[in-house]
Amino acid sequence: MTINEIRRRLQELEITPKKSLGQNFLVGDRVVKAIIGRTQSLKPQGIIEVGPGLGALTDELREMGVPLLLIELDHQLARHWREQKLNVMEHDALRVDWNDITACRGTIVVSNLPYQISSSLLVDRSVAPGGVTGMVLMFQKEVARRIRAAHAHSDYGLLSVIAQSYWDIDLVVEAAPAEFFPVPKIASRVLEFRAKTGPQPAKMFLKFVKTAFSQRRKHLASNLTAWKSNRKKAQITEIFEQLAFSPTVRAEQLTVAQFHLLFDRLESTLPEGV
Repeated sequence: MTINEIRRRLQELEITPKKSLGQNFLVGDRVVKAIIGRTQSLKPQGIIEVGPGLGALTDELREMGVPLLLIELDHQLARHWREQKLNVMEHDALRVDWNDITACRGTIVVSNLPYQISSSLLVDRSVAPGGVTGMVLMFQKEVARRIRAAHAHSDYGLLSVIAQSYWDIDLVVEAAPAEFFPVPKIASRVLEFRAKTGPQPAKMFLKFVKTAFSQRRKHLASNLTAWKSNRKKAQITEIFEQLAFSPTVRAEQLTVAQFHLLFDRLESTLPEGV
């Protein structure tokens, strides 16, 4: 969509971009073509677009010939897409029951995500993906760096471990501020996610990783005493020794594979209530 097309559609709908909903609409077709091309490569059986907005992606997605569901929180935009005979869920994407809308495996999630929900949506779809097997999502560039960061890097943290645990992640395209309307202050980056066949998503693992990074300056063993009430630091340190981990290791020093190894060992050696 050109800037003139965006302004015309905004005028027709009698709306203005809502900062509270993170509405920054894509301008031009460079980024749109990259997102659509990568979505097609995932061979979707169904597509869910979160926040279709004015339809820069929607107009292309509907041409793919697979079931398309739009999740749109803005009432006026949701009404507009219903009038276009599309399947619309007027809801907050973070509060939707995804089990109800992703019953068909092979569902692909596509979105120029509002920045304020991007991290939460990624984590939710990682630990409880339903039938979602791929995603093509826009992030603030800083968040995208954190998602793909390697261990021992300052950007490495919760998002890195959770995303890399359950997805193979690839850079799709960079998006400059000038490619949006209104123009944001920061650059964006689109990432592709392909579901891994390795570790099974687990909300308990998410709780474990959150606790591990809860106080980054503290040693990991100290942080993990707060994970479950029955964990004693001496027991955790003993398991660290068995795994050849330093007792003073910090969370950001463990690889994703080591996080899963430690989680599995703690769960099997120190089950709840012991």
